[in-house]
Amino acid sequence: MPISITRVYTRTGDKGETSLVGGKRIPKDSPRIVAYGTVDELNAVLGLVRKANQEEAGPEADRARLDAILGRVQSELFNLGSLLATLPADLAPQQPRIEARHIEALEREIDELNEALPALRSFTLPGGGWTSSYLHLGRTVCRRAEREVVRLAETDEVDPEAIRYLNRLSDLLFVLARVLARASGHGETLWNHERRKG
Repeated sequence: MPISITRVYTRTGDKGETSLVGGKRIPKDSPRIVAYGTVDELNAVLGLVRKANQEEAGPEADRARLDAILGRVQSELFNLGSLLATLPADLAPQQPRIEARHIEALEREIDELNEALPALRSFTLPGGGWTSSYLHLGRTVCRRAEREVVRLAETDEVDPEAIRYLNRLSDLLFVLARVLARASGHGETLWNHERRKG
């Protein structure tokens, strides 16, 4: 899809509407806009993760692998946002899609990374250094993006792979947060679930 951006502002959205891919005008608070806007927000958080990862201590191999994974994921999220910004009838044949292979790649990474981690005996609290903390933030935004896409699917046609992708991506971000908390030397803090007495 060739893209040429020559102007930042157009004034066409000043009355609370925006254009989908294909030209249809809809309100900026519509479920479709909220869904791909939240995917965009997630992508921005992953940019913070990558920046924190560049500056935080830890084994170079772990940091390089994280950057490679998230660089790919950021492009895939742009593809997902493009899909959500396009009505099914307006999808172009060459428009990038989220496919089963993308989800399978996430699953392979989850399995490989999780294999080296100890089993959790409690929930882990967000934290463990800047990179891990931003990964936990990304995980929560990813869950919200998934909820917004599910909400959109209640009224509009949505590719089911979009929901599966976001569901799996939030799992990957959780595992990556655990890996980077340990790699940075900060470690994981577990939930202290105090029991009520009596």
